Amino acid sequence: MKRVYVLVFDGYADWELGNVLAEVRRLGKAEVVSVGFTDDIVVSMGGLRVIPDMSLSRVEPGDVSLFILPGGYLWEQGYPTDELEPFLKGLEASGIPLAAICAATTVLARAGILRGRRHTSNSPAYLEKMVPEHIEPGFYVETLAVRDRQVITASGLGAVEFTVQVLEELELSTPETRKIWFDAFKEGNFPDDFAHDM
Repeated sequence: MKRVYVLVFDGYADWELGNVLAEVRRLGKAEVVSVGFTDDIVVSMGGLRVIPDMSLSRVEPGDVSLFILPGGYLWEQGYPTDELEPFLKGLEASGIPLAAICAATTVLARAGILRGRRHTSNSPAYLEKMVPEHIEPGFYVETLAVRDRQVITASGLGAVEFTVQVLEELELSTPETRKIWFDAFKEGNFPDDFAHDM
């Protein structure tokens, strides 16, 4: 499997990444690569200091199996769109999966990547407020996470559902194991042989 890349920046919502990064490493045996807009240390919303493995400009698209965008206040305040949008559009054009959760869904909307795709966000009103030019009510899905043609979007309340969509997109483990995982982490239903099944 190629690498899974995740964008980190000051104030990124670290808790939204906990499950998905752990499971792509554990179930998918994938290497996780952290990417910053620069090589500088960033501090997550929860106060974790992270040194990015590389800057965005050094990412080789052919090495990416999935690119993850976590939520964070940055997406509501301004970010280097001239660098990020062409990069994301290039991945999309190459059929490389993209995954965005919470406020990061607005990044894909601004880049035009959600146009004509089923998608979700924190709410329709939130997405319309943050990206007024993106109004596609027919494609908005009232669910915590959804996947459409290599693009995964999720509400900030849907980290578990987000993880399942990523596992399905990358075909990690079996449908049965993914259901056991979801029931365990969402509902607290641990089967007696949970560890064995996982």
